[in-house]
Parts: sequence; C-alpha cells; structure tokens
Amino acid sequence: MKLISWNVNGIRAVQKKGFVDWLEACGADCVCLQETKASADQLEQELTAVGGYRSVMKSAVRKGYSGVMTYYRQEPLSVSDLGCPEFDEEGRALIFEYPAFFLLNCYFPNSQDGGARLDYKLGFCAAVLDKCKELTARGRHIVLCGDYNIAHQPIDLARPKENEGNPGYLPEEREWMSTFLGAGFVDTFRMFHPEPGQYSWWSYRMKARERNVGWRIDYHCVDEAFRPQIRAAAIHADVMGSDHCPVSVDLVDA
Repeated sequence: MKLISWNVNGIRAVQKKGFVDWLEACGADCVCLQETKASADQLEQELTAVGGYRSVMKSAVRKGYSGVMTYYRQEPLSVSDLGCPEFDEEGRALIFEYPAFFLLNCYFPNSQDGGARLDYKLGFCAAVLDKCKELTARGRHIVLCGDYNIAHQPIDLARPKENEGNPGYLPEEREWMSTFLGAGFVDTFRMFHPEPGQYSWWSYRMKARERNVGWRIDYHCVDEAFRPQIRAAAIHADVMGSDHCPVSVDLVDA
C-alpha cells in the first residue's frame, strides 16, 4: 500500500499546474492533501473523483483557509475528525480507519512570527499526540501524515543557525516533536535516509528551491510496532505545483 502526503497550498491553484494528471499517475492508494483552501462546493467535478479515487474534505469555517482532503481507493471503515472544535473548525484533520491501521491526515498550524499562534499550535500538537496514544492503547496502528510545520533537528533544514527563533523551528515545537517520537512513534523517512539535504518545503523567495535551501516539515510517522511494515519512504522534490512537494511511504501487509 502506498500513501502520499502533499501540502498543495491551494487545491484550485495546483489544479491549474497539472495536479489531476499527477494524481492519476502517482500510483498511491491514499493521497492526503493539506492547505486545500476550499470547500467541496467550490471544486470542479474532476477534483472530486479522479482516476478511480473518491475523496473526503474537511474544510475550515473561514473561506479560503487551511483544510485537508484525502483521496482513497479502498473504502475506509470510518471517517472522523479530531473531535476538538477549536481545531476542527479550521479543517486541521481527517482520520480514516482501515483494518490494519488508522490514517491521520493533519495540517499542523503555523506558529507565526513571534510565536503569535504558538499556544494554538502546541494545543493542536497535544491533541494529535493524545489521539495517537488513544488509538495505540487500543492495540491499533497509526500513520500520522501531513505538514507538521516543524523542522525537528538541524539536519532538517538548510540554515538551522539562521532560523533559530523562526516559526517551525522554535524550541517548543522541536521539543514537542522529540516528545512525540519518544512516546513510541517513528519518523519513517529517517529510517531510510540519514543524509542531509533532503527537504519538502522551499520559500518562493531567492530561488530557494533551485538552490535547495529548504526545510523538511512534511512527514509520515508510525507507531513503533508498525515499523516492520514500512518498506520505503521518499521525498518527491521533482513534483512541482506548490511550495511543498509530496512525500510518500510504502507499506507491506497493510
């Protein structure tokens, strides 16, 4: 089973940049999108049923803001949100239940300049960790994918020194990521790729993508017990259309 996650920075915008062709060719069983910035009634039909996929959206109450969407081939057993109104009203999470695991598609908030939304961000992080712990305590596996808006370690961004104190690399955010992984979860990409220079987001300024001056802030994490089912993980930096690129994970026996 192949899972892909991608912050598209506006699904209607990426539609004009070859998204439908990419989706039809990507070969994934589930494609989780973040920052869709739309509601279902704003989408053309080609975006709601593409190449054998069906889809579910969780949109923000505020128009043109946030939002997640999951394309799927296999019907889930259930679909839910996080169950926290303050986060669900911003369209931050979709949770699919499958027989072998729960797939959480999450768009973590940006803590913003000066940490203006840091408390909100950390509240969301705590709610996600609680949900993951709840599910694993029931003996279920989890895959938590999405734009975490956190570069965890210096290796995860090109200019760590220059970005100390910037949103996405604040000590509190990095500490939460350490806490999350320490609670029994695994960063699947680092299972296979310990090398530097691997990023999933680049600023639109200063030709950052051309120069690969980026951040790795998009992840698939799983519970430790699910580690043996992870066959591969990748960043698809050649896929254009957003300031982020897709990231993927391949599962066996799932």
